[in-house]
Amino acid sequence: MSTRLDVKKTYKLFIGGKFPRSESGRYLPAKSPAGGHLDNFAHASRKDFRDAVVAARAAVNGWSKATAYNRGQILYRAAEMLQNRAGELVNEVARSTGAGAAGAKREVTLAIDRLVYFAGWTDKYQQIFGSVNPVATSHFDFTTPEPTGVVVVLAPDEPSLLALVSLVAPVILSGNAAIVIASEKFPLPAATFAEILATSDLPGGVVNILTGKRAEFISHIAGHLDVNAIVDGAGNAELSAKLQAGTAINLKRYASRSLTTADWFATKAENPYWILDTVEFKTAWHPIGV
Repeated sequence: MSTRLDVKKTYKLFIGGKFPRSESGRYLPAKSPAGGHLDNFAHASRKDFRDAVVAARAAVNGWSKATAYNRGQILYRAAEMLQNRAGELVNEVARSTGAGAAGAKREVTLAIDRLVYFAGWTDKYQQIFGSVNPVATSHFDFTTPEPTGVVVVLAPDEPSLLALVSLVAPVILSGNAAIVIASEKFPLPAATFAEILATSDLPGGVVNILTGKRAEFISHIAGHLDVNAIVDGAGNAELSAKLQAGTAINLKRYASRSLTTADWFATKAENPYWILDTVEFKTAWHPIGV
């Protein structure tokens, strides 16, 4: 009897709502905690990153103009799709990280709940963080938050799925588009999450997910003039210093999310003030009759 070889899946990038192969043609093996070969994933290049920025910029205009209610419904739909494929994600998290079935199920369940939680903020953060300002002239003066634009999100290695969802949701709910640099150590849950987003109502380009080596992107993230903000959850002090040094030159926003693994499972990762790190405040003066 002949022996059949197992066909390994090759996970691609997620850019502009599509799944391109890396333009470099490079792939990396995803390893289990025991060192076994699980599958393969795309090793994104600098050109892939630039393509993701172009896709994100193209998506910002339509996404930011969608109503808050509509954005909330789309994020809720993404949570529905995540729940429909929860079993697949539990398996992906378990075999990638060695968390075990119970630990993986806990992470996936909380990722669904967190997406629903932030979906509920889409039509509330404006009222809570905006204001009507008292002025001494005959004007109606008010301040409202608006999306900043294209945001790069660096996800930590653990928890690979929950942290990614917790970082991306407060970025996109206000109308921003995100480019996610997935966990370098455990990329498969992020790649599977991309497949789920592709089947939801989220417009192409609102979330783009790249897999590969973080260090290869750092200088390009910091120096790219069409990136408006960075949310850094990678937890690497050396890379963080390089990002901040670069953003000082072209005035990008930089927000650090230095949480422990336990913190990502707690309410600390449900902080609505994270929304403010990727919005700008616009104040309008409207004349009124004397």
